[in-house]
Amino acid sequence: MPDEKNEKWLAEQIKKKDVAIFSGAGLSTESGLLDFRSKDGIWAHADPAELASVGVLERRYDDFLAFYKARLYVPDSVQPNIGHKLVAEWESHGYIKGIITQNVDRLHQKAGTENVAELHGSLEPIKCHSCGRIGAKEDFLEGRPCSYCGGRLRPSVVLFGEMLPEEPLALADTWTRECKTFIVLGSSLVVSPANYFPRQAKNNGAKLVIINRDETPLDYMADLVVHESIGAYLTKVACYMD
Repeated sequence: MPDEKNEKWLAEQIKKKDVAIFSGAGLSTESGLLDFRSKDGIWAHADPAELASVGVLERRYDDFLAFYKARLYVPDSVQPNIGHKLVAEWESHGYIKGIITQNVDRLHQKAGTENVAELHGSLEPIKCHSCGRIGAKEDFLEGRPCSYCGGRLRPSVVLFGEMLPEEPLALADTWTRECKTFIVLGSSLVVSPANYFPRQAKNNGAKLVIINRDETPLDYMADLVVHESIGAYLTKVACYMD
């Protein structure tokens, strides 16, 4: 790690431009949402491979509907936090190529970010599992079928048993290959492709920065590792961005 103050060093890397951001649930928890894999996270109280799956959608729709209504719908009171806002600001200045996210809450877009690759889809729009047409959020929450074909409505998230979407994957791969600095914000990096992109960036010569509450399996290869609040740390970095 460089001898200079870590925050100043990271600000200098960001100002060199060509930065790729990789965000996970740890960023959204700072807006008040539950994360997934911590001891208090969503998956601590439910089996994702069961409830967030194509099988349950097709065979146990009441369970599927209850899970998404209770667990994953973002209340209107949940808004982008300072971490989201700083990323959006830095993108607007041309420092950031794009944001690769595992999150489905669209808080990056609400903060004003434009270039977002949603690896796991998003909670909205609601769509029909059978015909693919867009449905109404209210119909989904009330358990009503698709108004076109009578099929089952669902969020646009990637369920267990489905492939990740090709376009976001292609964007993520491009940004990862072309970036000079790759910054992880709030991801445990324990599953693929979450642990693929940081490795690829590092192997291509990019600086790797990991900001996450807990240790990750890739901390050993990072140029900078920070175990503290994302928003608080990025705020300190922002002091050196002028």
